[in-house]
Amino acid sequence: MTWGPLLLVAGALAVVLPRGSFRRVPRVSPAALGRRITAVATEAPRRAVTGGVAVISVVGLLVGGPVAAAILAAYAVLAGRALMRRSARQRAAVDRAAALDALAALAADLRAGLPPVQTRGDSGDRLRRLTTSVWHLAERTGAPAADLVERIEADARATDRAGATAAAQAAGAQATAMLLAALPLAGLGLGVLMGANPFHVLLRTPLGAACGLVAVVLQAAGLLWSDRLVGGVTR
Repeated sequence: MTWGPLLLVAGALAVVLPRGSFRRVPRVSPAALGRRITAVATEAPRRAVTGGVAVISVVGLLVGGPVAAAILAAYAVLAGRALMRRSARQRAAVDRAAALDALAALAADLRAGLPPVQTRGDSGDRLRRLTTSVWHLAERTGAPAADLVERIEADARATDRAGATAAAQAAGAQATAMLLAALPLAGLGLGVLMGANPFHVLLRTPLGAACGLVAVVLQAAGLLWSDRLVGGVTR
């Protein structure tokens, strides 16, 4: 075994682990290592995805050669992108729920005659602009600010309900896309069960390598296209 793959693994670990981790190397339990990796993935998701792609590429290079490394790297990029988008959606949903609760509390305070607090919560760009417009409108025209805030909250919650309905209806299309993406792997597994050696043809022959790389490019393009279509409906 040459030192090249080992150096690549060390470089991938240097990307994933925080700076200064190699200054002292204490005895770390698997649970502590898992918590550290989870913390890095939460604080710096792009860094974690980059390190994960590097590690998976090195494993593919050691096991199946450069073709396997390229194919696994492509799948790792798609998986990392999906995880990052899912995490971003979850954070956005939590922030928006907190913003709507803050608007409801603000409307209740205004109804009770308490002084308004404009900096209460981070309601996002659109809700923040609408709330700022409410203050200007109430100051210039004397319109009841509580009614306007309640209308903003009701409209935002109705928009969220419509988005949730659209996401539920698009779940079938997403499941179909994932099923179609898994069919090539099922075909390879079926070939192995029949006694053939599809991985040798796919990874070790020029024609198989060309077919595999073109297939991965087309599959990635299809997944990205379907994700864009579904995102346009649920956004």
